[in-house]
Amino acid sequence: MIRVTENLRKIRDLLAKAAVDAGRDADSVKLLAVSKKQPASSVLDAAGAGQRDFGENQVQEGLEKIATLANDELVWHFIGHLQTNKTRAVAEHFSWVHSIDRLKTAERLSRQRPGSLGGLNVCLQVNVDDEDSKSGMAPATVRELAARIVDLPRLKLRGLMCLPAVRHDFEAQREPFARLSRLADQLRADGIPTDTLSMGMSGDYRAAIFEGGTIVRIGTAVFGPRNAA
Repeated sequence: MIRVTENLRKIRDLLAKAAVDAGRDADSVKLLAVSKKQPASSVLDAAGAGQRDFGENQVQEGLEKIATLANDELVWHFIGHLQTNKTRAVAEHFSWVHSIDRLKTAERLSRQRPGSLGGLNVCLQVNVDDEDSKSGMAPATVRELAARIVDLPRLKLRGLMCLPAVRHDFEAQREPFARLSRLADQLRADGIPTDTLSMGMSGDYRAAIFEGGTIVRIGTAVFGPRNAA
């Protein structure tokens, strides 16, 4: 508990400092604690330290934690590739999905989202570096899919997400994030409102924040090494 609390304090301070250095409000960046392959007890420790948003990339693992913790104050984000046969479980138990890249997936989530839960927050995952090994849509197709998702009744389009190739130089790290930010600007100019850029992790969070990132996804720096099982 003490370790997780101290880790969270340090990370929040770093995110706030990066935001201020970028000329933004210190509280304009949200920490998404990536809890995949971490025990529910660690999530409980983080929740006790005030963390509310948690990210999972495996449906079954996420469902088990949601059921074990049964805490309505926690906000669960699905951040992995979503298979169509798993959409119902995600629609019924998660509050966010960051990894939409197909209309079919979005349509299924909309149909399967219980009306009592309100709109499911979604981000479109963009393959900003055109990597064959990664999911995500081509930048040129973002406008068309965004326009279709806006009309789906039980989804709420919040913005865009990316997972760029690893870069170590700060200015080089900023380039893919800047491309994602420009895509979001283009959507807003076309009348498609967005307020979220889910981008940046432990190694490139400053670059993401300097380019307008609003949700930063950090895991092991919060919880420590993951369970390899």
